[in-house]
Amino acid sequence: MLLSSPPQHARQQQPSLSPGHSRSPSGSELSPSYSSTSTTSSLSSRYHRGRQGQGPPRLDEAGSTMEEYEEVLSAEVWIDVPKLRRYASDGIPRELRGEVWLYLLGIRDADRSKEVSTQKRRVQDFELMDKTPNESTKRVRGEISRYLRRINIESSRDLPRLFEEVISAYCNHNHQVEYYAAMVNLCAPFVYSVKRESDAYLCFERMMSILDDHFSDESINEAVAKFVTLFHTCIPDLYSFFEEEEVNIKEWAASALQFVLSRELTLENTLRLWDTYFAIPFEAADSWIDLHPYFCLAILKHLKEQFEDLEQSEIRTILMRLPPLDMETVINEAFNLRHEILERQISDDGL
Repeated sequence: MLLSSPPQHARQQQPSLSPGHSRSPSGSELSPSYSSTSTTSSLSSRYHRGRQGQGPPRLDEAGSTMEEYEEVLSAEVWIDVPKLRRYASDGIPRELRGEVWLYLLGIRDADRSKEVSTQKRRVQDFELMDKTPNESTKRVRGEISRYLRRINIESSRDLPRLFEEVISAYCNHNHQVEYYAAMVNLCAPFVYSVKRESDAYLCFERMMSILDDHFSDESINEAVAKFVTLFHTCIPDLYSFFEEEEVNIKEWAASALQFVLSRELTLENTLRLWDTYFAIPFEAADSWIDLHPYFCLAILKHLKEQFEDLEQSEIRTILMRLPPLDMETVINEAFNLRHEILERQISDDGL
């Protein structure tokens, strides 16, 4: 039986705040900080061909050092967002993650001349939003408390207040949306990484909009059915083992797909995974949400040997709360799985 679907993520008719929109130096309008659609194939190619047998990449190996990030971010006229995407695919330093995400998600404008005015407007707009918990969001405090106890984060910021205000503002602005517990998990990476509360709200709103659009076009039941087919195709022996042990992979897949693994992964692993996701322009031929099932599969494959030594109850426990993972290996495997499926499709089409 699948997990019950959450209330539909709000589809934004008019954005509550005003994220930046990029213009090229020549002045032509671009979609918000998005680069060309070749980014997905470029990332996949790098992981599939460039890393096999080389072990996990490191920031210094990938050329994504703090100094190189800071050089891009300190540009006086124009932020080179495509370069940030190339760097981000290999992970973003914790100190800079929030700032880089703002450009990758199109919240902050690449044109530095607009930065002061747009930042001021975003802050003012957020201050005017109703952040009072309504009947549906009153439960958020308990969820936040349980989440923070589980991840045990030390922070000088008032995290419970930030969580509550961002989620309440979102639900109050989108009256058709009812609060559900996984909002805390989806909000956490932004509250933890993004310095300004107004910017964290915009990132959270962008994520919710992406999920809403995706699952409006494809129901969660359809997405789970496709995932199970991929699972059977890509890892048939583990699929058979789960059937023998009566492990309900559909239940896990429903949560992992709907909530972008934010409930299952550790926070640090979620942050690293989302670095790679946000490095892919959402308007690419294969956006990160389209590639996400392969990352879920890669996790199962990564833990395959461990699963095969366990019984059903132990497997379910691990699936619900995944241990810390080597995300470089998982990401590499996800792109390899995607490549293998594409090759099979090409081969089948040629028959």
